[in-house]
Amino acid sequence: MVSDNTKIGTGLMFLGFTFLFLGVLFLFDSTLLALGDILFLTGLTLTIGASRTVRFFSRKDRIRGIVAFFGGVALVLLRWPMVGMVLQIYGLIYLFGQFFPIAAASLKDVPVVGSIFRHPSVEGFFSSFGGGGSGNRRAPV
Repeated sequence: MVSDNTKIGTGLMFLGFTFLFLGVLFLFDSTLLALGDILFLTGLTLTIGASRTVRFFSRKDRIRGIVAFFGGVALVLLRWPMVGMVLQIYGLIYLFGQFFPIAAASLKDVPVVGSIFRHPSVEGFFSSFGGGGSGNRRAPV
């Protein structure tokens, strides 16, 4: 059974992604981007829990991605939205890069898009994330 915090956190993450999308759509509107960042981080904390969030964002091996992500959030809050979003995207790729091959492998079984993810060039692209072709990948959280 899913707890109420997880349901609320998932909704807040969805709202955060929506505001981030609208902020980019409206030519990097810093207010929408800042609201999206705050909602996303709040939703992430409610979804996976405060202790797991702190543990995830305090790992020494991911310090480059953590600094880039939170530096991007700070730049968006300081009204430098384009540079902030570039830093956030870099930080997210660095933090969640190990998860991309897992998601691509599970999408291979989806009826409509599965043929796209089974294409050799797409498989090669996703296998380049997270340390190459190692078979012992796990989700980043």
